[in-house]
Amino acid sequence: MKIIQVFVDNINFIGAVALFLIGLRTVVTKKNLIKRIMGLNIMGTSIFLFLVAIGNVTGGVPPILSGEEGVTYINPIPSVLILTGIVVVVSITVYSLSLTVKIYEMYGTINQDELTNLIREDDLHD
Repeated sequence: MKIIQVFVDNINFIGAVALFLIGLRTVVTKKNLIKRIMGLNIMGTSIFLFLVAIGNVTGGVPPILSGEEGVTYINPIPSVLILTGIVVVVSITVYSLSLTVKIYEMYGTINQDELTNLIREDDLHD
C-alpha cells in the first residue's frame, strides 16, 4: 500500500516524466517535421507540468501579505518561469512551422528521409 500512496502523492511528477518521454520518442522516431514539432510542444508542456508540481505546497497560501504568523507560502517563481516558458515554446513553434512551410515550398515534402535524399542529389549535381 505504501507504493500506491507514493504513486498517488507524486502523480504530477510521474505525469511530467511520461509526457516528456512521449515527446522525446516522437522527436526521435518520427520523420515528419510537423510531428517532430508537436513532440517538442509535448516536451515543453511536460516541463510546465513539472514546474507546477514543484511550486505546489500542501496547505500553502499565495504569497500576499496578510499579517498572519506561521503561514506556509507557495513559491511564485515556478509560475513566472511557466509564463516565460510558454512564450519561448510558442515562439519556437511558430518559427519551426514557418521553416517547415518554406521547406515544403522548396522541396515538396516534409519527410526527413526524402529531404536528405533531395539535398544529396542537389549537392551531387552542383
